[in-house]
Amino acid sequence: MEQEADILQRASYANQARVHNGYHYPRSILTALRSRVNFPRFVSEYRECIDTSFDKYYAIGKTISKVTANQFKIFCQRIDAFIEPAPPNITNLFNSNITEGVFSTKEYAFNAVKLKHRMLNDLEKASVKLSVNSKVIKVQETDNVGIKVFIESSESFNIVTTKYVFNCTYSAINQILHTSNLPTIPLKHELAEMALVEVPDPLRNLGITVMCGPFFSIMPFPARGLHTLSHVRYTPHCFWQDKDADVKTVNPKVGNKTNYPYMIRDAERYMPILKECRYADSLWEVKTILPQSEVDDSRPILFKKHHGLKNFYSVLGGKIDNIYDVPPELKFLELTRGVI
Repeated sequence: MEQEADILQRASYANQARVHNGYHYPRSILTALRSRVNFPRFVSEYRECIDTSFDKYYAIGKTISKVTANQFKIFCQRIDAFIEPAPPNITNLFNSNITEGVFSTKEYAFNAVKLKHRMLNDLEKASVKLSVNSKVIKVQETDNVGIKVFIESSESFNIVTTKYVFNCTYSAINQILHTSNLPTIPLKHELAEMALVEVPDPLRNLGITVMCGPFFSIMPFPARGLHTLSHVRYTPHCFWQDKDADVKTVNPKVGNKTNYPYMIRDAERYMPILKECRYADSLWEVKTILPQSEVDDSRPILFKKHHGLKNFYSVLGGKIDNIYDVPPELKFLELTRGVI
């Protein structure tokens, strides 16, 4: 059941499109290792959806960074991620007064539009029935073994009874739990902005991330032929946490004013050439994380079994490759594709 008119229209589209290879998580070795394990598998399995045409570099801020350049290098060696000093033509793009080190890395981006078509094809091959424009209002236990799912569409209101339900609605997980009178899950939400920019020619085939603190990242966004610009300080416009009696519903695409001027002014301190970027548009979405991730920037997957109802599962993954973390849980529960 998909509430939008098509699949992969919300958080799966409105993000950096980064295929993580571990570099982004120097303060969470487990998240980094999971990314390293999943990276080659994801790239191989969805090769036609992956953009490998750019070079990726990570830079370390000299001040207010939570890791040093040497610590970052050792971290990459520990997780067996490719790293070597960036060539002079790249390091010369940075302000050496506030940048400690720049490294060549290996990281790609995915094209969300191509991935959508691949997913639609895979669903059809697996004979999975997809219902779009179908919003799940609530779930309810039946007298027999099963769960009623109340679905609202533009044309009708339906009730489907099924043995298993998987609540994979990301920022809307607690909305369904709340309307179903089930216990909510502690979650933090942010109204997040990804600025879309045209970069100058020297940056056209580059991706840059400055670590690790209130810095920025600029990455190719294949679905639009542009780059995303995000900033740890300015991408989140506001945040809130769900509470049992207060689960908010936020439309991320209404009434927002871009923070791009703040993002670019800070980013160009590190890379003066970024002054030549041209703002095109912004992607807006609600970003959802587990509150404990604030400590080490980790991205553990949430998998709640029998959450308030037998055979009702809530699943939250913070990265595209979390798809590989779910099947082992399903196997453990002795669920097969045939049963599901």
